[in-house]
This record gives sequence, C-alpha cells and structure tokens, in this order.
Amino acid sequence: MVGIKDIAKAANVSISTVSYALNGSSKVTEKTRAKIIKIADELNYIPNRAGRNLRKKETQIIGVYLATYGGTFYGDLLEGIMSTAKENNYDMIVCSGDRSRLFLPERMIDGAIVLDTGFPDDELIDYANRGHKIVVMDRKIDHENIRRVLVDNPLGAKMAIEALLEKSVSLVYLVTGPPDSFDNHERLEAATKVLSEKKQPYEIIEGDFSEISGQSIGKVIHEKWTETVSVFSFNDEMAIGIYNYFKKTDLEIGKDIRIIGFDNLLVSNYITPRLASIAYSKHRWGSIAAQSLINLIKDEPVENQVLKTKLVKSQSY
Repeated sequence: MVGIKDIAKAANVSISTVSYALNGSSKVTEKTRAKIIKIADELNYIPNRAGRNLRKKETQIIGVYLATYGGTFYGDLLEGIMSTAKENNYDMIVCSGDRSRLFLPERMIDGAIVLDTGFPDDELIDYANRGHKIVVMDRKIDHENIRRVLVDNPLGAKMAIEALLEKSVSLVYLVTGPPDSFDNHERLEAATKVLSEKKQPYEIIEGDFSEISGQSIGKVIHEKWTETVSVFSFNDEMAIGIYNYFKKTDLEIGKDIRIIGFDNLLVSNYITPRLASIAYSKHRWGSIAAQSLINLIKDEPVENQVLKTKLVKSQSY
C-alpha cells in the first residue's frame, strides 16, 4: 500500500511537507500542495483515516447498534437517523455484535445510538465515564454523557387495552416479546395494570417479536378458543403471524378474535381487515435520536425525550 513516504520520495520533499499538504495546512504553498495531491492521486494513495481520526479526535461518523437486522421494523428508523446525520454532515454505520462495540473506545465513531439489548448497561456506562457520547433507545440510564429517546410504551399499551375492552370479552391474551426487551417490559407492566384495575381476566403468551412466533401463538389461541377473545400483540409482526394462522380457520378476525398490534408497520395496511395498531413515527424516533447524539457530541444541551403514541383504529377489534 502506498504511504506518505512514497509520495514524499516521488515529490522530492519531506514527509512532513506531504502531511501538511494532504491535511490542508497553510504551511505549504498552493503550488506545492497541488503537486503533492497530483502525485498522491497518480499513486492511488488512500489516507489512513483511523490514524487521522485519532489525531483529530473526530470522525464525523455515528454508530447505530442494533440487536438484529431482521424483520420490517428498522427501515424507517434508520432512514430517520441517516437523513438527520447527513443534514449535520455526519455519516452513519450500522453495527451488531461484541467486536463492533470497540468502535467507541478505538474512536472509530464519534458517538453511538443503541437499540440493542445485548449491549450491557455497565459497558455503556464505562464508555460514558470515559467521555463517549451515547443515546439509548431501549433502556433508562442516567449519565451526563448518555441521553434516552424512548417510545411512550405505557400510554400505547393503555390505549390498546382500553380499546379492546370497549366491547364485552371473556379473555384478553397478551402476546409478549422477549423478557429481556425494555419495550416488552413497559408494555406488559402497563397492560396488566389496566386489566387488573378493570378486573378483566387475561393470559400471557410469550413470543419473540417474530411473525413465526405469532403463527405458533395463533394455534395455541385457536386450540383454547370457546368464545370471543381479544388479543393485544406487543408488536405488529407477531400480530400478522396470528392473522396468517387464522386465515386457515373458520374464525373471523374482528368478530371471533379481536386484535390490536403495536408499531403500525406499513404492511399492516395491506391485510384484511386492516390491523389496528399503536402508532408512532419510527422516522421521527430515529431523527430525534440522531440529533440528540450530535448535540451531545457538540456539547450542546440535550434533554431526554419520549415519543408519543396513538391508536390507529380498524375493524380488527
């Protein structure tokens, strides 16, 4: 690989002169700079950005940590992050896995947006203690270098349960996600609180936020079915899985089984009847997270934020 030593030799100048020229320093003339850049291009020189970043202590890149890239959930979210980053002259990389966490201490990124339950709290706090800037979207941490941008899960869950109870129902099923999910915990706590206050019988069935788990849960509900039941699925993907199962049965969605999901995915518009769901703007969620992180990096004031939710009604409940 071509280095600055090779450029210096070809240009018959010192290494420091090449360094000054490539980094835009006023210590070299425009004529010398143009000559050096021309030689660098001819030699296909690629600058060592990692080394430069360590010297400058900035990369103009933010990292987004996700637990998985699967499903249809992340598109709008990442678009919101990317568009806001670009407006602020930042690039974005999407990361997953243990080794990618080293991007923070190695200063390969200027800060991180975290939506990954596998990224431990104590590790995030350790990085924050070292001065790294972080925005979390899936937990509550109080630290001067960490801000949180969360979805109003309690309000959304409360609206879903209250809507399902507008009509008489024998049993409410709560179709939950993984127990280590922050969103799952908040939705479950809020939903069970309302159901207990209303003295409404309910049953919890654990899923994993995937459509496949929703289909399996649909079968469980069907096997137990004796009269109209209501289902609050903690995300739309599981709700769609339940739909797909009941399409093969004689039971009617919206009549024999009433369903409300969460996330208001675009695909929910294209099933019949349209899936009622708890909605929020994933694009805005990502945009707020990105702007919060960039403001943190710039040492500007940043508040924790909660994204409001609303019920999108339909004939599915």
